[in-house]
Amino acid sequence: MKKNEVKDFINCLKTAYPDATCSLDFETPFQLVVAVMLSAQCTDERVNKTTPELFKRCKTIEDFANIDIKELETIIYPCGFYKNKAKNIKLCAKQVLENFNGEVPHTMKELTSLAGVGRKSANVILLEVFGIAEGIAVDTHAKRISNLMGLSDEKEPEKIEQDLVKLFPKEYLKDINHLFVWHGRNTCIARKPQCDNCCVKNFCRKYTKNL
Repeated sequence: MKKNEVKDFINCLKTAYPDATCSLDFETPFQLVVAVMLSAQCTDERVNKTTPELFKRCKTIEDFANIDIKELETIIYPCGFYKNKAKNIKLCAKQVLENFNGEVPHTMKELTSLAGVGRKSANVILLEVFGIAEGIAVDTHAKRISNLMGLSDEKEPEKIEQDLVKLFPKEYLKDINHLFVWHGRNTCIARKPQCDNCCVKNFCRKYTKNL
C-alpha cells in the first residue's frame, strides 16, 4: 500500500465498521488487565461470559492478589490455559500493589514488567484505559490481515507492528487496533475470507493478484 492510499484505506474500514470498539467488558483498569490476559488463545465472547463471576468475586486488586488460586482456576477454567493465567493474574495483582501503589501503570515499559502482560496486551491497555495509542496490538487478526494485504511480510508480531507503525500515521493508530479486529472477525475470516464482500479488497495484495 502506498502512503497516499492510507487515508482511503482507513476511511473504507471506518465506514464498514462504524461501531468498532474494544469487545472486552470491563469497568476498572485492572479488570481490563485481567480480561486481556484471559483473552489469550480465547475468544472475547468467552471471556465476557467468564468475567462477570470473576469480577463479582474479586472487586479490588487486593482480592485478585489474595484469592485462593484453586478457586481462581475454577472460575477462569472456560478460558483455557487456566493454571498459567491464574498464576499470572495473582502475581500481576501483587506487582501492581507493591510496585505501583495499587494503580495500573500507563507506560509500555511499566506495563510489560507485569506478569502476563506482553507488548500486545500493553497496547490494548494503554489505548482502552488511558487513550494512549503508542503502537498497534498485533493479534491473530492483525497478523493475518497484514500478511494477506501485503502490509507486512513479517511473522513475528513485534516486527509486524513496526511495519504498520511506519505505514500508518500516529493519528490512525487508535483506529487500526479496533478496525483490524472487526474486519478479521466479520470479513477477512481465517478459514473462509469473504474477499468479494471486502471493502478494502482493492488495497489487498492477495485479492488483486487473483484478478
